[in-house]
Amino acid sequence: MEAQTTKAKIVGPKDGKVGSLGSIGVRFMIDGDETDQDFALVEHPMPPRHLAAPLHKHSREDEYSYVLEGRMGALLGEEVVHAEAGDLVFKPRDQWHTFWNAGDEPCRILEIISPSGFEKYFNEMVDLIADGPPDIEKLVALGARYGLEANPASIPGLLKEHGLVHPMFPAE
Repeated sequence: MEAQTTKAKIVGPKDGKVGSLGSIGVRFMIDGDETDQDFALVEHPMPPRHLAAPLHKHSREDEYSYVLEGRMGALLGEEVVHAEAGDLVFKPRDQWHTFWNAGDEPCRILEIISPSGFEKYFNEMVDLIADGPPDIEKLVALGARYGLEANPASIPGLLKEHGLVHPMFPAE
């Protein structure tokens, strides 16, 4: 039998690197290097009525969003869903989707990424936007490296339809 090299870990409520993804936050909790690349776990705190991202899809991983507090809205393909604290939303790879805080109070979700790898995109994005809005070409290239296809043109319609804001894309 092969010896297990992964060590037990406790992640407290203030542990892990934190950063901004522009519209929402990210806290890195479990990295793929700790799980033999099986999964990664991040937390996304979302201010009220904030759109997390443009409509997008992942070619390499599935995402599972577990709502810790607040109310999360999501567009999964053509279906709009809402999830409350305690609900889990499955976002399969190759499906166009996005999500947002659908309430007037803060929302926090745990995002399980399986297999891992996409957490590294979040880490690079934190650095890319640290000094302000990123160069769009750099953002597109970053996404391509991680198998992410995004539709930034979807943002104005999402903001209007769901009564949302996104600080990197001010309302017209």
